[in-house]
Amino acid sequence: MEKESVMKQQSASCETDRVCVGVITGSHGVKGAVRVKSFTADPQGVAAYGPVSDEQGGRHFTLRLTGSTRGQVIVRIDGIEDRDAAKALKGLRLYVPRAALPEPGEDEYYHADLLGLHVELADGRLLGTARALYDFGAGDLLEVERADEPPLLVPFTRAAVPVVDLEAGRIVVDLAPGLLEQDDRGSDEGGSRGSRKARRHRIASTAKVRRRNMSQ
Repeated sequence: MEKESVMKQQSASCETDRVCVGVITGSHGVKGAVRVKSFTADPQGVAAYGPVSDEQGGRHFTLRLTGSTRGQVIVRIDGIEDRDAAKALKGLRLYVPRAALPEPGEDEYYHADLLGLHVELADGRLLGTARALYDFGAGDLLEVERADEPPLLVPFTRAAVPVVDLEAGRIVVDLAPGLLEQDDRGSDEGGSRGSRKARRHRIASTAKVRRRNMSQ
């Protein structure tokens, strides 16, 4: 399985040195198998990066894929031999070390590396925090969470996002004239319609995103 086929589906918050690749949604059958909602582009990628751990990193599990059902994968976990033990794992999020993921290409970033970064305007003013990335099919959008204003969606292009500085923990956006005012008016007229629609298409923090070389 190609390790480059990383990540798609739903967003999950995780520590910067670990990435959430799935969550156990329940038991399957009576012999200890579990259902896992995978946060990877190829659902079977949940087992492609070696042993996984729980959120605290105290428990480790080796996954063995046995099938799929209703958009989820069926997994056997070493040491889980019956339905009761499997049911006890419901809701458990599964993590892998960030270092287990292949390094992204030039001008390419994992969502997990972007989420939570400070977002600044070109003049140095703080705009907000990177909250999520979305893809409607026409290019990725960065959602910026603002303290006293509705979220703002910014095209993830080199023109609109000229600086991504992971070491400094910041993203710089160069917004088109009037974008802030238009977004605020749209919220006053009935909420951020684009943002509500986007949440149904939210992508996992483990996805990769590339800045497009095009104008805003």
